[in-house]
Amino acid sequence: MALLRSNRLTPGTLRLTLAIVLGILLTGGATRGQGIEEYQFKAAFLYNVAKFVEWPPGTFKASSDPIVGCILGESPLANALEQGARDKVVGDRKFVMRRIPDVRQSGGCQILFVSSSERKRWRSIFAGTKNSGILTIGEGDGFATEGGVINFKLEGDKIRIQINMETANREGLHISSRLLSLSHIVKG
Repeated sequence: MALLRSNRLTPGTLRLTLAIVLGILLTGGATRGQGIEEYQFKAAFLYNVAKFVEWPPGTFKASSDPIVGCILGESPLANALEQGARDKVVGDRKFVMRRIPDVRQSGGCQILFVSSSERKRWRSIFAGTKNSGILTIGEGDGFATEGGVINFKLEGDKIRIQINMETANREGLHISSRLLSLSHIVKG
């Protein structure tokens, strides 16, 4: 199924969404001093990245199932994510966020945000989500190179996006080439 059909975005909506969310990256990245708070940017990105990812067949049992984003660990981003997800829709699916205390509870998640507080447990988290079709997103140095799919890397005042295509492919995730062209591809 094509990316546009699966999310039911028109080409104009796709371009507009890319311009708003990822256009920040084209101008040198988001900075905290430019009026866009780091966590607001990350929360907006998590919601919008769902528009540019196609999950493996069988991920959703019904066409009305929501896209579930889960938050693992303690992070100031958790509140921004939960607030930002309210009343959001991706295609025909509601977008919901919930917190989970342990990776073993990630079975119903399509997106798993792993906070930097979980750095010491990354290996066990990656082992617990391996071959699950879950899009793992983190915010710590080395997250993507050690086995996560997407990482927010802070370089000075700028937030950069790293994507590990090896992990994405292993998980059966198809990431839009438009998102890939604006990201730094890393290997694990």
